[in-house]
Amino acid sequence: MERLNQIKLSNVHIDLLKTVAIIAAIMVHVAGRWSISGQELNQLTPVAMTSWSVVLIYQSFAVLGVPLFLMVSGLLLLHPEKIKENETLREFFKKRVARIGKPFLFWTGIYFVWVFLVQNRPFSLGVLVQGTLNGAYTQFWYVYVLFGLYILTPLLRVIMTHASQTLIKYFMAIWFISVSILPFIGPMFPYQLNSNVFIMSGYIGYFVLGIYLCSVQVRRRITGALMLLGISLTALATYVLAASGAGEGMYLFQAYLSPTVLFTAVMAFLLLKDKTSAPEQKTNPASRWNKLLEVVSANTFGIFFVHVIVLETIQQGYLGFMLNREILNPIIEVPLLTVITLFVSLGIILVLRKIPGLDKVVN
Repeated sequence: MERLNQIKLSNVHIDLLKTVAIIAAIMVHVAGRWSISGQELNQLTPVAMTSWSVVLIYQSFAVLGVPLFLMVSGLLLLHPEKIKENETLREFFKKRVARIGKPFLFWTGIYFVWVFLVQNRPFSLGVLVQGTLNGAYTQFWYVYVLFGLYILTPLLRVIMTHASQTLIKYFMAIWFISVSILPFIGPMFPYQLNSNVFIMSGYIGYFVLGIYLCSVQVRRRITGALMLLGISLTALATYVLAASGAGEGMYLFQAYLSPTVLFTAVMAFLLLKDKTSAPEQKTNPASRWNKLLEVVSANTFGIFFVHVIVLETIQQGYLGFMLNREILNPIIEVPLLTVITLFVSLGIILVLRKIPGLDKVVN
């Protein structure tokens, strides 16, 4: 295992990680939630049962998007190469405001227009204020997670720079027990430990995992197999909870901090993080693939913001045509609509970035 200061970012496939993350983030909203009771599950036709089961697998993959994004963010912000010596807090936060503050405000305004003018919701000052404080639309919660992690980043940089591997493992073990073991496994037992014993909460562990996992080397064959196992376990746990009549609670193990999702996200990161050497000729298919990854990766923040508008426009038929699970079997609809939404969103962002003054605002 390498020390953190020995890991070169040039050896990490950031573009691939970010591209897979944005595909998964889009698929989360395409697949949606398909809650069902145990009785309804037993009454499904074989075709409907197959569709529902496949959508469970899609969902179990899609929930990897947020953890992967958080791990990439932690890698890029906590890596020694990204830490400028003698950088002040003022300089650090000025950069963060420039990079995510402006896009956040721009897209918050766009979504208020979307809510009031397209969806015809009643206008009120309260909606504006609460939307700004808590998120203008469904995907904005993630940006507030980033805000919180950015506030802690100057402290985490000091810790990660000076902490030993043993202390970092200790940190992550406490986090894992706090956010994943006790909340998800604890209720299965008749006796409960007081929750104040382990008080580390939130997504901070994913942030730290991003830099730590770069020092871990596991064969891709193993990480690939374990990632598929994790996806299968998440889908299976969801099926069991649905069959037992859990209702909305059936999605417990699709939560971003569940043990199965956390395990799968770690395996996915390990699988995708290492670059493989390939010829650099422009005619080489690998070179064209890497170029596509680079373009998508460079625009993921803008895609993340705009994709819900694109998706709802297609699903609701705002342009005179629609594509949703009522028209097409979800086995086909979910991946097809994910790809369409990805590339339409990418096209919109690329066009907007050509407009003078919008390059650093939309993305």
